[in-house]
Amino acid sequence: MKVSRERFAENRARIVDAASRLFREKGFDGVGLDAVMEAAGLTHGAFYGHFASKEDLIAQACAAAFAHADESWRAAAAPRRKLARLYLAEDHCADRARGCGFAALGADVARQGGGARRALGGALEKRVDALAARLTGPPAARRRRAIATWAGLVGSLVLARAVGDAGFSREILAAGRTAFGGDGPRRRRTARSSRRQGPALRRQSFTAGSMILSTGRPPTSSSGR
Repeated sequence: MKVSRERFAENRARIVDAASRLFREKGFDGVGLDAVMEAAGLTHGAFYGHFASKEDLIAQACAAAFAHADESWRAAAAPRRKLARLYLAEDHCADRARGCGFAALGADVARQGGGARRALGGALEKRVDALAARLTGPPAARRRRAIATWAGLVGSLVLARAVGDAGFSREILAAGRTAFGGDGPRRRRTARSSRRQGPALRRQSFTAGSMILSTGRPPTSSSGR
């Protein structure tokens, strides 16, 4: 029986969705086409009506994995902090099958053909651009910070998932949130300001002390108090 165009598109989407989840959970080599089609509720024979090869499916599944993400951090007043809290949350760490494709598939994609690598590269480029647009400073510096932030978040998630100790995993997530969730150098500016003020305050204290020694009384303030 001939399948309608709408049903064909629906079946294709089911295959891609199933593959995207299974690949993120088990890796490309850990999942066969039989498992993908079974998860999609279709027969193995229907596969080649939709895709030329497993490599073709991998590229499509990667694009789907990278397309869906929580983008609420973009509207936050402190975007890096919000992004770090979302990305390095314990529930995101635990949900490998529906989590970030960069962390789950990055190493596998590096050994794949051009389609999967283009899908990952394009998705990462968009996220870097989106984060850089929400930061302050010269364009080149904002781009460097955005790249470093995404690299740090993905690396933190990979390690937190890889270690066998749950406490250590939580520690890695927390450290990543602290290291890559800062939105500005306010504390560093305050520290520098304090260092600049230090010599002036010491000179004032020295002057006041000298006046007390020479006159026997503290200096009066200019305000009359």
